[in-house]
Amino acid sequence: MPTESDLRGMFESADAPNALDADRIIARSRMRRLPRVVGAATIGTLAIAGFGVLGVQILSMQQQPMTASTLDQSAEDSGGAAPEGTETFVKRAAADEINLCAGPVAESFPSFAGLQLDVAFPEAAPVGGTVAGAATLTNTSAARVTGTTASRPAITLSQNGIVLWHSNGPVDSSAVVVDLEPGESLQYAASFEPVRCDVEDDLAEAFRVDLPPVPAGQYEVSAAIDFTPDPSMPQQEIPGLDLVTGPREPITLQ
Repeated sequence: MPTESDLRGMFESADAPNALDADRIIARSRMRRLPRVVGAATIGTLAIAGFGVLGVQILSMQQQPMTASTLDQSAEDSGGAAPEGTETFVKRAAADEINLCAGPVAESFPSFAGLQLDVAFPEAAPVGGTVAGAATLTNTSAARVTGTTASRPAITLSQNGIVLWHSNGPVDSSAVVVDLEPGESLQYAASFEPVRCDVEDDLAEAFRVDLPPVPAGQYEVSAAIDFTPDPSMPQQEIPGLDLVTGPREPITLQ
């Protein structure tokens, strides 16, 4: 492609016809080339903008909350420690899922609201048939406690720290209103089946109907329930239901 100096030389030579105006022709040549230059500049701008958008998307992905799988991967990459500056939030299981068949019994710990759930069953009961009892929710704090709980607590039968049976089946969605002054309590009906469940029962939609009965011997019974505090009450640092538990009580099955 001729340069400007080449064009000027051609136009100013004696062979150039009609004494062409070199400055005018070169200016028009520049005008024809302008759209190409603008187009190239636009593509470059879009490419840069695209890089900017991609960069924003990457930053957004890095700032999203980490899932369990990404936390596991991050832990592996960092030698078991969470990445610096990463906050980890763990959502606990519901009260009827903290104790699973053939697994260890969850330890009892104080609730945020200062509630405690104690069970009351006969000291001795027959091996066959449902064993009925009660669970008592008590406000052990120095302040009034208000909120709601499920209509019934989750009961666990265990032996030597291993879960043998726990409450299961359809969940009653009705709620019980809790309004307890310090030292006050309310009572729930409770029961358990003296049978042994296994891992496969928790993996299925429902427990098997022919679970084997446990043999005569010494066992323990405990209870747990979820408490939803009234908005007017002090809230936990990490929002969620307050888990209320209590000590395991011995029972003899014979």
